[in-house]
Amino acid sequence: MLKFYFNGSPNPTKVALFLEETGLPYEPVPVDTRKGEQFTPEYLAINPNAKVPAIKDGDTVVFDSNAILLYLAEKTGQFLPGPASRGELLSWLMFAATGVGPFSGQAVHFRNFAPEQIAYARQRYDFEARRHFGILNDRLAQRRYMVGETYTIVDMDVWGWARAIPFVLGEEGWADFPHLKRLVDEVSARPAAARAAVLKDKFTFKTDWDKESRGYMFRHLAAAAG
Repeated sequence: MLKFYFNGSPNPTKVALFLEETGLPYEPVPVDTRKGEQFTPEYLAINPNAKVPAIKDGDTVVFDSNAILLYLAEKTGQFLPGPASRGELLSWLMFAATGVGPFSGQAVHFRNFAPEQIAYARQRYDFEARRHFGILNDRLAQRRYMVGETYTIVDMDVWGWARAIPFVLGEEGWADFPHLKRLVDEVSARPAAARAAVLKDKFTFKTDWDKESRGYMFRHLAAAAG
């Protein structure tokens, strides 16, 4: 059975959505990153980058949420557009992988978790996260879904981070992205999305932001301290 290494953050949740949409049998394997479980030798053998999600499908290991979505879509033949739209599919997947996720993650860090408020950093990442969400919003102003005429893995990918816009940009964050919100609301209303969103609740993850958690999540602080 496929093993799915995850926690409740946006990138694993979009993979959980695909698994729930397709009904693929899988074994969820929680990785508690606030306890440092991503750095165990066993997990580093799965993902040397020490991040979630990852999957193990027989002898095949795949890490990075976008790579997993593409792998599983091609494996099952589900939630892919027609061949003529493959270029668009790859373009938007990479746009999310290289822009939406990284800039949103940094915006979250400097808004909510940085030990000191750095105005320049917060402004830069807030701007870039908004810019990327704005590009998605403009795309969706012209069509129901991101690629082609049907729901695909790109919509799942976008949903993963866009559903967290209030956390990324603040409670007023949705104001500039009505078309993106329309997509997020549509996907969130799907039964598979409801199951994906609560998968984390079946397990106990550490919630405290104590010194140990910060040491695992923000390793640059320990490195800087020497």
